[in-house]
Amino acid sequence: MDKNFLAVDIGASSGRHILGTMEDGRLKLKEIYRFTNGMELADGHLCWNTEHLFSEILTGMKKCSEIGIIPDSMGIDTWGVDYVLLDRNDKVIGSAYGYRDTRTEGMERKVYECVPEKELYAATGIQKQPFNTVYQLMAQKLSGPEDLEKAEVLLMLPDYFHFLLTGSKKSEYTNATTTGLVNAESHDWDRSILRRLGYPEKLFLPLSTPGTVVGPLKAEIAAEVGYTCEVVMPATHDTASAVAAVPSLSDNTLYISSGTWSLMGVENPEPVLNETARNSNFTNEGGVAYRYRLLKNIMGLWMIQSVRRELGSQYSFADLCRLAEEEKDFTSRVDVNDDVFLAPAVMQEAVRSFCRRTGQEAPVTPGEMAAVIYQSLAGCYARTAGEIEALTGRHYDAIHIVGGGSNADYLNRLTAEKSGRTVYAGPGEATAVGNLIVQMMHAGIFRDLKDARKVIAHSFTIQEYQA
Repeated sequence: MDKNFLAVDIGASSGRHILGTMEDGRLKLKEIYRFTNGMELADGHLCWNTEHLFSEILTGMKKCSEIGIIPDSMGIDTWGVDYVLLDRNDKVIGSAYGYRDTRTEGMERKVYECVPEKELYAATGIQKQPFNTVYQLMAQKLSGPEDLEKAEVLLMLPDYFHFLLTGSKKSEYTNATTTGLVNAESHDWDRSILRRLGYPEKLFLPLSTPGTVVGPLKAEIAAEVGYTCEVVMPATHDTASAVAAVPSLSDNTLYISSGTWSLMGVENPEPVLNETARNSNFTNEGGVAYRYRLLKNIMGLWMIQSVRRELGSQYSFADLCRLAEEEKDFTSRVDVNDDVFLAPAVMQEAVRSFCRRTGQEAPVTPGEMAAVIYQSLAGCYARTAGEIEALTGRHYDAIHIVGGGSNADYLNRLTAEKSGRTVYAGPGEATAVGNLIVQMMHAGIFRDLKDARKVIAHSFTIQEYQA
């Protein structure tokens, strides 16, 4: 009997349950449930509703019973940096703050008073982002030290959901690296940095690698969903899962994991921890099999998603691409990585304000607005490709785009044009695919990541765009 595997892939705006199985040498996917997600305002802070998210996880798991396909294992991935604190009774302390919350403003300076920025980067290789866990915990320490004092453990969000399913607390490596607290060379928490920052060491569990068995479902969970199965850690950081699923990744190919964020980089056997990498704000996040994802966070499709929402969703993304192409001669551009675009009250006004501030014509129509964003994104991709070549001393002939953004035909064409490189696009559900192949490696279906990537290339349609 064919084995089935369940990937629960939760992004910042939506989540999905996808079943995977092998059929005639190909990986076949079946989406069985999808739900919306988003930060909620609670006591003046942007937070995640973890109770709601867990209820959605269970609802999707029940669909397996309803359609008669029982997974042999399952695993959950989410975004990075966000966490929960548990007390001695395993109850959540305080809120699960979201990475777009403003409580981390000014926390970088407080962290660097304890560990200078250069030293922090040299140890962890993680780029400076105001929402990194290292800064979130400083906000926690300064505004709610009593919560840190009574906490017994810190769990990243997918680790917390795995705990709720199994009763077993484990911390997964790839997501942990996004905290800015894991030593890039030892692959473990940097205890010296924890002590210097005053973060209780007991909160940080030993790190487990993707493919680790968390445990079977708790009896009450199994009774609720109608079956039992193993919970197997994927690369629980969604980008790590997405990169694992890039089928053509090689020494001459860059990747972009394209969605709300665009994560652009290369897969390296060693971290790049020099000052050039730090000053260019590149990060060295952990990947499957201890590969390093040397990459840059780019604001990504968040900007066009926000504009579409502000326009009352009267335009589809395809409509906005068409309108942008019609306005391709509109010359204004923005720095998509500017902090003003992280969480503006009105994205369109943020774009217009940036243009005015930099002496450019402000976009007025939806087409002009979309043109500014798409052209600026593609230009940023091209510049980032050059930066990666300078850092690694290698030339890259191609860029492989995976994730939801791989379906953005217009942006893909722009990227090929502006970068001068061949662009490959697909699969769109790369994060779920990456989640699944780690479970399948654990089950012995694939020998290793190289074997799994060959099957991915054979299983999904890959679009090609010539420069």
